[in-house]
Amino acid sequence: MGSFIKREKFIPYNLPNITDLEINEMVDTLKSGWIAKGPRTNEFEKQFAQFVGAKYAVAMNSCTAALHVALLAKGIGPGDEVITTPMTFASTANTIIHTGATPVFADVDYKTACIDPDEIEKKITPKTKAIVPVHYSGQVCDLDRIYEIADKHGLFVSEDAAHALCSRYKGRMIGNGLQGAASYSFYATKNLTTGDGGMLVTDNEEIADKARIFSGQGMSKNAWNRYAKGGTWQYDICEAGFKYNMFDIQAALGLKQLARMDEMQAARLKIAEVYQREFDKIDAIDPPFVPDYTTHCWHLYVIRIVPELLTIDRDRFITELNERNVGTSVHFIPVTYMSAYTSRYGFKKGDFPNAEKHFERLISLPLYPTMSDEEVQYVIDAVKDIVEKYHK
Repeated sequence: MGSFIKREKFIPYNLPNITDLEINEMVDTLKSGWIAKGPRTNEFEKQFAQFVGAKYAVAMNSCTAALHVALLAKGIGPGDEVITTPMTFASTANTIIHTGATPVFADVDYKTACIDPDEIEKKITPKTKAIVPVHYSGQVCDLDRIYEIADKHGLFVSEDAAHALCSRYKGRMIGNGLQGAASYSFYATKNLTTGDGGMLVTDNEEIADKARIFSGQGMSKNAWNRYAKGGTWQYDICEAGFKYNMFDIQAALGLKQLARMDEMQAARLKIAEVYQREFDKIDAIDPPFVPDYTTHCWHLYVIRIVPELLTIDRDRFITELNERNVGTSVHFIPVTYMSAYTSRYGFKKGDFPNAEKHFERLISLPLYPTMSDEEVQYVIDAVKDIVEKYHK
């Protein structure tokens, strides 16, 4: 380009979008004297269920907890197999191991980086009990195919929707009309944040009831308000549960974030539309492919370089962006590359070619609601400058 001028201030990969609305609600919560699980957590569950269109919502301290509890609620355990994708954060697979079951990986569709239904079918055995599809980056899995396979084989589907708040499948919001369960993340980088936190949603009352018990140390349902007037010290431990519950300080933040979802999503969409238009013009960059059945929530904006057209690889491209003060991330290193999994299951390079090819080319670029138009254009110009410098 020649005209590229490096800015002095670094553009981070992500920043949370916190306003006085959230801050004031958290202060009110602290002043209320009720900071553990209480009325705000219950209200957040109610409003979140209404927002996504689910019958039940159970708030937890992470999406990891929600994924774990979803499997436990369906009785997944030792001797069982659960199919998921290598293109995810390790928590998705870790929770399968935590139940005592064995994670089985199915490769992704290279176009979308979501789990390939054809690969799922290849991995089903008599031990298979569940599928955990991951809605990658806000891109939605081919749910009709996945549920068709699940129905055919009698499998439970636990959707990892950590990236998918506000994503839609054929017009239906993820979490609406669920046959199984879906788990959301409210980590600091997510479209809605509670600092950390998660939510399990389902239309199945039995799953919801068991999720509440498992996430609250196995205590019976009346235990959360045992210190309040009218509460009771008498409770039962129904299961050997976990300390997974959300608390009111987190929920206070979540309630006000949820009230602002439309404006925050509009900002994300505006940035993504500019990125899509501009990166589509660069031959050495593949912008995200969005199928007709998906309404993308743009949790992440993931480009892939075309190494055949460049003299540098992905890692050097990231270094070049960093030198131009553009923050990035990589979503994800395949779980099957991790030593905990290679040592236990013997995975090796070449086992999941589409996930590996995607990983070797991907870069997650900055995308968050408070990015300015100037920052968005600077990221685009930085990518263009690198491509021009290293184009074959």
